[in-house]
Amino acid sequence: MSRRQARIGDQIRAELARILGRGLRDPRVGFVTLTEVAVTPDLRTARVYVSVLGSEQDRTASLKALSAAAGWLRGELGRSLQLRYTPELQFVADLSMETGSRIDSLLDTLGGGSEALDPGEGTGGDDDGTAARKEDPEGEDDHRRG
Repeated sequence: MSRRQARIGDQIRAELARILGRGLRDPRVGFVTLTEVAVTPDLRTARVYVSVLGSEQDRTASLKALSAAAGWLRGELGRSLQLRYTPELQFVADLSMETGSRIDSLLDTLGGGSEALDPGEGTGGDDDGTAARKEDPEGEDDHRRG
């Protein structure tokens, strides 16, 4: 993804979040978080990744409502963003948070849980996590000799 695509995607995400926060009054849209917007290289299509808090039915209803409102949202975007073409919006469920939660629960089941390593473990350092320093017997460093 080019820098321009990423910048425009961020602008679209921020503006859509503002529009959804103040303008869309569809009761099917629950607690929605726009996680990412991926714009195609020709800037004609934007895939909007959405995370929805709630059940599978809540997610499905929210995605349907957002897809139904895509034309209105695109019009609002066109009025607020200064783009030659306002991209067509495609709403997609972002399941990354659920996948992460599932991985965490599987690790907890296996006993790998969220136990942290001792900061000094495996680093060859002291108990406080700092590396042991070797003292130069002559008080000089190797790079100063000459």
